[in-house]
Amino acid sequence: MYAIEADEAKRLVVISPVGRVTKEEMKAAAKRAREVIKDFRPGFRLLADFRWLESMDPASGQYIADVMDAMMEKQVAEVIRVMPDPRKDIGLNILSQFHYGPNIRITTYETLAEALASIIPGQT
Repeated sequence: MYAIEADEAKRLVVISPVGRVTKEEMKAAAKRAREVIKDFRPGFRLLADFRWLESMDPASGQYIADVMDAMMEKQVAEVIRVMPDPRKDIGLNILSQFHYGPNIRITTYETLAEALASIIPGQT
């Protein structure tokens, strides 16, 4: 499963893969991501929360890239990742080099609390 939520007022998109993500689920998520951000103005942030990911079909890579491309087209300003287990990176660092521009700030945190503290000023 792949959950995608957006808050245009807060200029934030949250993507959360859960469990064992199949190629078809990732394909649907890529389509959903484009729908969710269609009215977003440039400069929004993306929070990708991988805490609940168990595994992802290796054939999903093209759709992960599609999500990244959609974010770039809408001019995402920052990508914040929650990745408690670096072994579950699923190639994001490599894909990011090709699908995000050099001006996109990408940070990775082990916990959601750390990620939220980077988004919400004054939170610790």
